[in-house]
Amino acid sequence: MKYPVITSQEAAALIPHGSTIGFSGFTPAGAAKAVPTALAARAKVEHAAGRPFAVRVLTGASTGPSLDGVLAEADAISFRAPYQADSLLRKKINSGQVQFVDAHLSHFPQAVLHGFFGEVDFAVVEATEVTDDGRVYLTTSIGTSPVFLHTAKKVIFEINRRQHPRLREMADILMVPRVGHRTEIRLTHVGSRIGQDFAVVDPAKVIGVVHTDLPDEVSEFTPPDESATRIAGFVSDFLVAEMKAGRVPREFLPLQAGVGNVANAVMASLGASRQIPPFTMFAEVCQDSLVDLIELGRLTMMSTTSLTLSQKRMERLFADIGRYTSKIILRAQEISNNPELIRRLGVIALNTAIEVDIYGHVNSTHVMGTQVMNGIGGSGDFARNSFLSVFMCPSVAKDGAISTVVPMCSHVDHNEHSVSIIVTDQGLADLRGKDPAARAREIIDKCAHPDYREPLRDYLKLAGKGHVAHDLSRAFAMHQQFLKSKTMRGVSFS
Repeated sequence: MKYPVITSQEAAALIPHGSTIGFSGFTPAGAAKAVPTALAARAKVEHAAGRPFAVRVLTGASTGPSLDGVLAEADAISFRAPYQADSLLRKKINSGQVQFVDAHLSHFPQAVLHGFFGEVDFAVVEATEVTDDGRVYLTTSIGTSPVFLHTAKKVIFEINRRQHPRLREMADILMVPRVGHRTEIRLTHVGSRIGQDFAVVDPAKVIGVVHTDLPDEVSEFTPPDESATRIAGFVSDFLVAEMKAGRVPREFLPLQAGVGNVANAVMASLGASRQIPPFTMFAEVCQDSLVDLIELGRLTMMSTTSLTLSQKRMERLFADIGRYTSKIILRAQEISNNPELIRRLGVIALNTAIEVDIYGHVNSTHVMGTQVMNGIGGSGDFARNSFLSVFMCPSVAKDGAISTVVPMCSHVDHNEHSVSIIVTDQGLADLRGKDPAARAREIIDKCAHPDYREPLRDYLKLAGKGHVAHDLSRAFAMHQQFLKSKTMRGVSFS
């Protein structure tokens, strides 16, 4: 069977208004680019003619400017799940123009497979090759693409000749069966290979192939600031101490780190510490700093669902790809984020927070409780099931106008039962084995910025009795003051 070769504009013309589309991509890595850009252009034409045009967008996680960005700019997204990181799309979600469903990334493929999001009309998936018998060789991410290919009524491929054909040597794809038909996942260590190097599609569903030559749109990370560097030092010292105390085995445990400059700084610090042995990672994203650690021999095996690398770093990897094919495994996100596997392997999870409260609850998603930033992503998958769940954030934001340590989180994504350690640039609070009152004292003393410690202590004194003591009339006084005067400084609980 020979698949029809079409242009991105012809592909866009095949997709009706209101369609639900599963796009490849987990971060900008491996995201569809040409077809969504053409869809955005079509939407503008339709809108100019007075006709509605918008689609429902499903992906593995966030994507790049040529997917979420262009579609949001063209008012061509009516619904989005399960995670996004585009600034314009964020504004449209928070204004109510776009419906957004946030979801744990390990749960999302199952939800799609079982129809929780309705029927998937189209899958638009980037690949390096699609064979006549339906083998699909994906590019720099696996994400939810195998499930989209299985569930979608019609499929369009973007065959990207810029992506290296040897990426398939990293792929290890296993699609988890429907509930009621599952057996154990036989992954016993980070380097286990349990699947095959291709996804599968019914050739009869393929309605077109678009040829492209487009790079992934991953931004360069800025160097870590002083706050991130201090956080990294606290985390590194803590893990060394845990090894010396025998609570972490001397051969160490697999690590997971979230996306961003704080996570990059932490991984660089761990890689530089000669007191920590060479280690493995069981995570969802491989960033530039992790490839550097592979080259240095500090990271011996990386299991992930995406290669989220800057263009320069990706070009370096492609130039010597044989060096990495035995060190990096690309898996579907229902494996990379699988709760049972995270617990079985004893992963140490390192994730970032927007705010934390004095009892150890964590807000990862919403500013002032109402304005979504990106979404929960995989942080819940790892936090709830890890051997050690570490959350990190600066002690203040907006040049000190916001304390990230507050009496009560304005939104809770991870409750205190899922949080072992909280770290800010001020210090590290070990919450293990502590009751709520002890946790509160530990977080205020170790993690709160000096400008906010006394007000937080005052709140705790006024909170009264209770297993988790709160004064509900004052619990959000810091947030309310910021909304009124754009600073939390000077807050009074009296």
